[in-house]
Amino acid sequence: MNNLVKLYKKYSEIINYLIVGGLTTLVSILVYALFTKVFNVNYMLSNVISWIVSVSFAYVTNKKFVFKSKCDNEMDVLFEIYQFFKYRLFSLVIDILLMYVFVEIINIDDMIAKVIVQVIVIALNYVFSKLFVFKKKES
Repeated sequence: MNNLVKLYKKYSEIINYLIVGGLTTLVSILVYALFTKVFNVNYMLSNVISWIVSVSFAYVTNKKFVFKSKCDNEMDVLFEIYQFFKYRLFSLVIDILLMYVFVEIINIDDMIAKVIVQVIVIALNYVFSKLFVFKKKES
């Protein structure tokens, strides 16, 4: 059990990111399905709506549970939010392009494509968050 605790401490950020990323993916897919299947909204518009909801959820959960980011003042918080959404916009472009390729060109079902694309986006977002958004402040 002691080794398990040591292992968790060593990899806690990645483990927490995978949990939060999984929850964010679930939020994204559920919102996407709600808009495409229940409200019959176009898959691309539904994709953008699901992005807005899931990125908002991701910011709060990544800040608190993964990177444990603490900001000294309001301007730091605003800059962190700006950075987070800026890099997530880049992954949104990749998300939209991949959805288009999978659905329109390869003819994969949009729900299957959404799941595949989310796996790719999770990996990209971890790198962006770790390197650019929630980077540790030097003392």
